[in-house]
Amino acid sequence: MQFVPVIGGIGFGAYRKCSSGSGYPNISLSAPLPGIPKPVFAAVDSHEQCETKITTLENGLKVASQNKFGQFCTVGILVNSGSRHETKYPSGIAHFLEKLAFSSTAQYGSKDEILLTLEKHGGICDCQTSRDTTMYAVSAEVKGLDTVVSLLSDAVLQPRLLDEEIEMTRMAVRFELEDLSMRPDPEPLLTEMIHAAAYRGNTVGLPRFCPVESVEKIDKKLLHMYLQSYYCPERMVLAGVGIEHEQLVACARKYLLNVKPVWGASTPTNVDLSVAQYTGGIVRDMSDVSLGPTPIPELTHIMIGLESCSFLEDDFIPFAVLNMMMGGGGSFSAGGPGKGMFTRLYLNVLNRHHWMYNATSYHHSYEDTGLLCIHASADPRQVREMVEILTREFIQMAGTAGEMELERAKTQLKSMLMMNLESRPVIFEDVGRQVLATGKRKLPHELCDLISNVTASDIKRVTTKMLCSKPAVAALGDLTEMPSYEHIQAALSSKDGHLPRMYRLFR
Repeated sequence: MQFVPVIGGIGFGAYRKCSSGSGYPNISLSAPLPGIPKPVFAAVDSHEQCETKITTLENGLKVASQNKFGQFCTVGILVNSGSRHETKYPSGIAHFLEKLAFSSTAQYGSKDEILLTLEKHGGICDCQTSRDTTMYAVSAEVKGLDTVVSLLSDAVLQPRLLDEEIEMTRMAVRFELEDLSMRPDPEPLLTEMIHAAAYRGNTVGLPRFCPVESVEKIDKKLLHMYLQSYYCPERMVLAGVGIEHEQLVACARKYLLNVKPVWGASTPTNVDLSVAQYTGGIVRDMSDVSLGPTPIPELTHIMIGLESCSFLEDDFIPFAVLNMMMGGGGSFSAGGPGKGMFTRLYLNVLNRHHWMYNATSYHHSYEDTGLLCIHASADPRQVREMVEILTREFIQMAGTAGEMELERAKTQLKSMLMMNLESRPVIFEDVGRQVLATGKRKLPHELCDLISNVTASDIKRVTTKMLCSKPAVAALGDLTEMPSYEHIQAALSSKDGHLPRMYRLFR
């Protein structure tokens, strides 16, 4: 006969009897078993595990790596080059280079050959350009590292740029421009417009997408001239996640140290070093946002922005917390506190004004400037009221933040940071961008400490400083009821954010 203990019941851990009748002593499962040797667990020095190792080669190229357990790695080359550097060239070169990436090279006859080579190592490749960075990346098995770095070197420094490839790119760019203006989500177009308004005709205000008039102007000769200036080792970082640092450095020496690019010797003296000049202003697009007989309602979209700070400044973290505190989203979004339902733009705007379709805060930050903006959309007849709601929200940012909402915003920001950095490609981008901009990397726990130290007075201080700048406004759709730029500026300079009264003789 045997008594079986019931987990969570009276019998758990009780005295047991075997069929022989002999009894066993009552032993707690949380204490070590007598006579059993103590287990030895494998341990990793936590500092060593999350440390980013950086080596600078003789030609100025930086090699940065972060080890991460797993059989796959993400490796890529980041170049300090983007649409902000196109002052001396027709706009759109960075957009063209993004589309031409991983086409035929000195070693590979076509894009298909590159993809087949990567397929052997379970790999994929991608290229993305932003206003200040161009990123060539490959994710593949760790054992294919040598092939991956060789391929990256070839794709970045030895592209053939054949006439048929350039012609195909022209078609792809034209299609993307058409798609951009017809997309139901106007956010990419508004982002382009707000940058053009905030930095009129300089650096980050230059078009991120190739303008229609530049499509035919960009050819192989022009691309080589640009590459000669900006694609030099001193402006590059080879970043890797999930590989040993020594292995990556060895591959970099083998494939990136004494390689002559296809366009000849680099001329970094021609690099545009212009510092972003914030101008403020307004950009309007009165095209019909509703596309024909569609069920999509015709909306007017407004984005209002003010100058914040660069990501190199100490105030960058308080601005990131402020952006998280404003939060917002679409009126059809659903969820609990983790979804941002307790952010100001939900509580003060979307919950109170049922006719607003969207109210979202964005923060764009660069090495020499930044832009904090709010995007809102509503029926064209309620544009004036919507603009006033936004200006009031900007003014209220300068008030004292509540302790609970500030703590919630800080916790959300830390949570978002840590969740994003669980993804290998995101770690790669973080390592590459930080090393490219500053030569070093702030680790996640350091950023979390900085976030924790943000106080309500920091939020008030950065907001007060931000409200001194001229507003940048982007407006898309039916703008009949749109208040003038001067009225928006006056509202942002007032104590309560109200627009000046307008008196009309005829309604």
